[in-house]
Amino acid sequence: MSDELPLKGIVVVELGDSASAPFGGQVLAALGAEVWKIERPGPGDSSRSWGPSQWKGSGAAYHSLNRGKRSICLDLKDAAQLDTLHVLIRDHADVFLHNLRPGSAGQYRLDPESLRALKPDLVCCEVGAFGHVGPMNRLPGYDPLMQAFAGVMSLTGEEGQAPVRAGVSIVDFGTGMWAVIGILAALFRRARTRQGATVNSSLLETAIAWMTVGIANYAADGEPGGRFGSGVAFIVPHRAYRAADGYQIVSCANDRLFARLCEALDRPEWAGDPKFATNAGRLAHRDEIDRLIGERLATQNRAHWDDHLGRFGIATAPVQTTAELFHHEQTRALGMIAKPQEDEIATVQLPLSFDGRRPPPLHAAPEIGDDDDALKRLLAGKPA
Repeated sequence: MSDELPLKGIVVVELGDSASAPFGGQVLAALGAEVWKIERPGPGDSSRSWGPSQWKGSGAAYHSLNRGKRSICLDLKDAAQLDTLHVLIRDHADVFLHNLRPGSAGQYRLDPESLRALKPDLVCCEVGAFGHVGPMNRLPGYDPLMQAFAGVMSLTGEEGQAPVRAGVSIVDFGTGMWAVIGILAALFRRARTRQGATVNSSLLETAIAWMTVGIANYAADGEPGGRFGSGVAFIVPHRAYRAADGYQIVSCANDRLFARLCEALDRPEWAGDPKFATNAGRLAHRDEIDRLIGERLATQNRAHWDDHLGRFGIATAPVQTTAELFHHEQTRALGMIAKPQEDEIATVQLPLSFDGRRPPPLHAAPEIGDDDDALKRLLAGKPA
């Protein structure tokens, strides 16, 4: 299927570190682009040292974010090696993607103005922290900072408890996705106009985007919102309840589905109670109806409720561990976790299919400088 991938023939040079830009680069590779990853001498990408989980001497996180790429080792402080990077971009790249520390790209003549003067049709994508403009545009930043600054933490966790960060790096990965969306749009425009583009995305902009509904709610009524644990502010029931062997999510987005839930729980009288008959009533009596539903769900295990509530058309799912997800038959059926070959680490695949087929697993993440010789051949005009 690799010959059919939509980005076949596109060359990306990625100067990415940690999570956001490397994730974007990996998505581009999964879509068929040839991605040349630049790593600094010695430690290479920061995620190589992340722990505690390791695979073949590097952090498992590195392998999860850098599959399908070629790695070249360049010291940007060395003038000759920096010139090599400029030549690679000028003569071979369609896209340059980076998340250098704010303000440092210009130091290496890797800012969009310098690069597009060198190659006018280049798509240059900068992934920043607090954004490319504004009084904080030169500050560094990481995922937890942005979840805090953008208010995501103010809506996450239990009321009255300490702020909670989402357990996965939603801002890092989301920013990588926005970078890819911007790059694809710029490539589409370039095919029509033959002109390159400068694409900017940032962790803060992504975090603010995740606040879409919360900000609309505040704009409407001036209320900043609160924390509802596994639930949400505007629908009841729509949360996790403790079953006999764990937690089960139950969601009823309208009154009709709530009436079905009452039938499934053998409590039809709840649907006729003025306190609970409408979502507005359930919001006003959230604690009471949540307690009643929770008492019923505690009597059986998650598998029972999955089957029983499902037969009534109720949206429900168990709160699973990573291990449960990894081994679940639905995960296997989707082919979302796979290995390029048996002796490699299993990783998550691209969540897209084309004509019913998912792109094949990418080859293993490279070691630092694996493709240094290939780069020399490429710059010498030979097959890389």
